[in-house]
Amino acid sequence: MNRLHRLLLLAVLAAAALPSRAQYTPSLPARPFPGYVNERLRAADPYRSVWDVGVNVRSRLENKDGAGFTDAGQNWDFSANPSFDNHNTYQLLRVMPRVAYAGKRGAFLVEGRASYSFGDERFATAGPGRGLAERDGPLDLHQAYFFWGNHKEYPVSLKLGRQELVYGDQRLVGHLRWNNNARTFDTVKVRWQNAIFGVDLFTGGLVYNDHHNLNRAHLGRDTFSGAYFNWPAAATKAVVESYLLARNVTADIASVDFAGVAAPFRLPAKQDLYTAGLRIRSKPGSSGPWDYGVELMHQFGNRATTAPAATPAAVRAAARLDQSAWAAVLQGGYTWTDHAWQPRLGALYSYASGDRNPTDGRSQTFQNLFATTHLHYGYMDLSSLQNLHDFRLAYAVRPLPQVSIALEGHLQSLATSADFWYNVGGVFRNAGGYATRGHSNQVGRELDLAASWNPVPSTQLEIGLGRYFRGDYIKESLADNGGSKDAKYCYVQITLSL
Repeated sequence: MNRLHRLLLLAVLAAAALPSRAQYTPSLPARPFPGYVNERLRAADPYRSVWDVGVNVRSRLENKDGAGFTDAGQNWDFSANPSFDNHNTYQLLRVMPRVAYAGKRGAFLVEGRASYSFGDERFATAGPGRGLAERDGPLDLHQAYFFWGNHKEYPVSLKLGRQELVYGDQRLVGHLRWNNNARTFDTVKVRWQNAIFGVDLFTGGLVYNDHHNLNRAHLGRDTFSGAYFNWPAAATKAVVESYLLARNVTADIASVDFAGVAAPFRLPAKQDLYTAGLRIRSKPGSSGPWDYGVELMHQFGNRATTAPAATPAAVRAAARLDQSAWAAVLQGGYTWTDHAWQPRLGALYSYASGDRNPTDGRSQTFQNLFATTHLHYGYMDLSSLQNLHDFRLAYAVRPLPQVSIALEGHLQSLATSADFWYNVGGVFRNAGGYATRGHSNQVGRELDLAASWNPVPSTQLEIGLGRYFRGDYIKESLADNGGSKDAKYCYVQITLSL
């Protein structure tokens, strides 16, 4: 393996250390920057490029007024009732040191994570995880895996240990790096790749962030497995992928102590849930200035219908429902490639089915598994791909390589008014006036502005603004309980690659 190949493999291993960003194309430094330690190591001896030693530090100030991760809870999102505080301003800090090595046929990565939140009004001493879904300090193990293989020599590789799983656009499986804790799995993954097809076969379990104990997966109780295929011979101008994902849960919070795990990241109700999908995406430049994509998903099996924050008694009483649900994504865009700023206009439509009849013993509510939801359905993180129509229009420009700006709008409605409106964690709103019948299905409109800038290679600054204009569903739901108001959001973030 020459130096270039080693650097490429190290870039893959260190991808987890890059700052998480929104869907728009982020700004880039004026030159590639591996971190101060790596620059010194490689300047002293080019053969030390097999090593990657660095620290990623991210700090974000968030202000949320009216909805989303506030003290009153999701059931009081948009409420104008003065009895409920749905305003929250807090600071997040995450420090992630890493050491990685890439040899000719073997590699490893060890990455820690210290996550802190300050001034978060959701704090509750007696609550699960103290009510803080984005605190996991002082230091825990984020990733630790061994990789064996070289696909230039062998069609098979092995990746074993604690690792991030990222597939497609992260609509079903992603690392959730926007969240202060992010997401990993204790997993064994085998990959086969040749000129005709490739496949990742994996099985393992989600790592739960336990505020009081060492983070761990409940292997054998909550199992996540999958087969994710790519078909390079199927199309010359498009990426074609197909997959089958399975989540099998044999235990729940009625039988396992999850006192240190904050909702909604607790062990879910029992289920045997399977998701099959097909994804097609144009390759960059294959259709000139145009790009397109489509993803189709079908879900089947069975599941209990309690929320992660349900009481043990409610979990024990929950019946299993047969699952049959669907989701689809259509997207297209145009880039003015001859313009210096490279403007791009994109349109996307996302759909996920909802339960049309809550009394028939079946469920049609799509479950979006382990998605990085922040990328897709509004930067205010108020919705997930469940019982949803989301129409999205995005316009992005890059005035300089170090500057990126995006303006986006969302029009959202429920797929069926017989089902709930589900938040970013997949939990339904069912109190404070939110109902499943008798209201309009027009949820509202979200407008977002995001921008990032790399003033120096080691530093990225980012700012975001959002406003959610409530629709008739919200207005009618809260009309008899103090009324409603629009929600606002802003954040300022700095990321350092040291």
